[in-house]
Amino acid sequence: MGILDRFDMHGQVAIITGAGTGLGKEMALSLADAGCDIVGVGRRREPIEEVGGLIRAKGRRYLGCHGTDVTNSAQVNAMVAAAVKEMGHVDVLINNAGGGPAGRGKTLPELTDEDWREGMDSNITSAFFCSRAIVPHMLERGGGRIINVTSGWGFRGGRNNFMYSIAKGGVVQLTKALAITYAQGNIRTACIAPGTFPPADNMERVAARGATQPSGRVGFPPEMGPLAVFLASPAADYLSGETVLIDGGAIASGLTPAGVVPRAEG
Repeated sequence: MGILDRFDMHGQVAIITGAGTGLGKEMALSLADAGCDIVGVGRRREPIEEVGGLIRAKGRRYLGCHGTDVTNSAQVNAMVAAAVKEMGHVDVLINNAGGGPAGRGKTLPELTDEDWREGMDSNITSAFFCSRAIVPHMLERGGGRIINVTSGWGFRGGRNNFMYSIAKGGVVQLTKALAITYAQGNIRTACIAPGTFPPADNMERVAARGATQPSGRVGFPPEMGPLAVFLASPAADYLSGETVLIDGGAIASGLTPAGVVPRAEG
């Protein structure tokens, strides 16, 4: 078997949450390029259908699950059941859905119960529900891959950034717990921690942050896809429970995810 054959994903099926836009879309397109059929999950119909058209144009099968709320366990269970029924099996789950607006910038006393639930549900509860729903199917099939998407904030807490930092740190630990618990079932896990990857329509405004990065620039969304392919493919069969940072060296250099250099008070 040649080295490139280890990245061949023909005949495999991946569920990707938050697949309609941004990094989720780029991962879906890259996996399709590698031969993988895709189940795209998201709340809005239009982006999910749009990415489906792009994937079918590559000759891959596609199932769009728009309207799915991944913070609702009943809807997640129904989505996974529909994916297995329509596609025949599922080999890869990418828990990409999430976001950070809830309560950002509020002090601890200002945070409401609703802020807490929204921040935790969208970032950690959703990954837990999707993983719980797919693991029995993967065990029955003899294995699979679960890839979670965290953030640099999961490694560094931020001032008045409670739920997002806490939840993304939890995603890292979920990745490890799944890896240890289901290693003998041939389920391997990985976690991706992206740095600053502004969407195309927001690139100009956010691009200035790149000046604070060791790489001198922000990330471009298409750079996320090849990493997802590697982690989902047989090429990474012995990698499990680990988090890969793709941030231009920001965390390694001591920068916070927002590009702020920590300084000791003196």
